[in-house]
Amino acid sequence: MLDVIEKLLILQERDRKILRLRAELTRIPIEQANASGRSAKAIAAHDAAKLVVKQIETAKKNLELEADALKQKIDKYATQQLQTKKNDEYKLYGDEIEKAKKLINGLEDQQLDLMEKIEAAQKDAAAANKIAAAAKAEVDAELAQLASRDNGFKKELSDLETTRAALTEGVDETTMSKYTRLLKTKGESIVVGVEHHTCGGCHMKLPPQLVHSVKAAKEVVACINCSRILYYTRDMDLVSSD
Repeated sequence: MLDVIEKLLILQERDRKILRLRAELTRIPIEQANASGRSAKAIAAHDAAKLVVKQIETAKKNLELEADALKQKIDKYATQQLQTKKNDEYKLYGDEIEKAKKLINGLEDQQLDLMEKIEAAQKDAAAANKIAAAAKAEVDAELAQLASRDNGFKKELSDLETTRAALTEGVDETTMSKYTRLLKTKGESIVVGVEHHTCGGCHMKLPPQLVHSVKAAKEVVACINCSRILYYTRDMDLVSSD
């Protein structure tokens, strides 16, 4: 195997680690957003449950105010009833008083119904609060773990990128340029083996003369189909599987 191929294989392994670390670092913000979203959803559910309680309490308060207004009317009618000397007016005030009392009874029944709803809504809000608190604790722990992973990956990536330049020493400029172009388009598999007369990258069949050149290891040989850099070792089977 050519010395330059050995260097490129080592460089390729380094670049694979770098690419995988970059991919991991790309995924972390997504995981963080998903985790934060779960917590936000639970908090929103708790807020919605509290709002229901507040709305029912407001409705009950409005009924109480309406009932108080009717009671004031009753007091007013009662006073007017005592002051009048006319039978028809006396009866009219009495009818208004009875009508107001019936309305008050209806309002009080509604208030009792709303009190039961408030109690149920408060229980729902309390349950939602527990869920939100548990979700926040879980998400906080997950975010802390993700932050730790992020810092660890960044440090490892920095170390790998810092020492990567040393691995390119001894690789001629033409070959290095070709490798760099392939790194951008082919990803992790740039320098690939030849087995059964096929390229280890694109898995296309190679001409016998090209395979012979790879085995001879006198020059850098590229796949005619995908342009990947080819190499051969003794443990590879060059016999065609056809």
